[in-house]
Amino acid sequence: MLFKQMRYFVSVVNQNSFTEAAAEEFISQSAISQQIRALEEELGVDLFVRQHRKFSLTPAGQYFYQESQQLLAQIDRVVKETKMIGEDPETQLRVGYLRVYGGQELHQAIADFNEIYPEIAINIINGTHEELYQELRQNTVDIVLSDQRRAFSEEYVNFELIQPKTFVEISARNPLSQQDKIEINELAQLPCILITSKEQQSHEENFYRDTLGFSGKFLFAENLAEGRLMVAGNQGFLPIESVGTLTPTEISIRRIPLEKNHQAVVRNYCAFWKKERTNYFIEEFAAILKKLIITNEEVF
Repeated sequence: MLFKQMRYFVSVVNQNSFTEAAAEEFISQSAISQQIRALEEELGVDLFVRQHRKFSLTPAGQYFYQESQQLLAQIDRVVKETKMIGEDPETQLRVGYLRVYGGQELHQAIADFNEIYPEIAINIINGTHEELYQELRQNTVDIVLSDQRRAFSEEYVNFELIQPKTFVEISARNPLSQQDKIEINELAQLPCILITSKEQQSHEENFYRDTLGFSGKFLFAENLAEGRLMVAGNQGFLPIESVGTLTPTEISIRRIPLEKNHQAVVRNYCAFWKKERTNYFIEEFAAILKKLIITNEEVF
């Protein structure tokens, strides 16, 4: 009963009218007035100051209104998620991440989430920034871990995770590997290895050349393992972002901070999902991932 009374009360305040609130809740005006009176009696305080046909909120009423809105929203979410799980025993969370991602936190987040919600099946794909963006647009993934390359859109939740420094992985046989940091212009004569599919090679090349300022030749690898083999063979350098804790490099490879005009090259990494498809499990997974990244960032 209290739940209904709270909903009636919020409706009256939102509509600024007992009559319109009654119509919205499909009950009579006298019934909604009686329920509000019963609510005030149960609480032992007046929620409204009534003046003829007008009313205003008391301080207690203002507080109760604000808290009731939040509680009702949470209850609606719980009901929605409960129905979703009950109606679909194979509820899924579809996660996309960048092919170039080399951190450990995503794997840990998946394991932690699965331990808490074993009933939720997790499906994982990887791709380039553009491929993941299209997957998100077409609703074939629920959430993606990706770098920011566009202005934030109002259609999406842009959940910022970290703004990491960019590194390059380079063969230990290359003289540049002896440096503590590398300027972008020092890499002009060395091929840049990009992790991408054949279909997205031009997109990735344009971004790294036009936006980040890489000016040399570009080579391409299908995945991170292949790219690192090319680095070990001294075929070029591999740009990589430290989105969380990176695995140690092989003896044949050195990982060095990248700078541009003596400033660290910093990127913005986010978890993205459509606002219209927001649900508790997406938000929970994003929160777990961010907590892991921030915790490990503080440690290291």
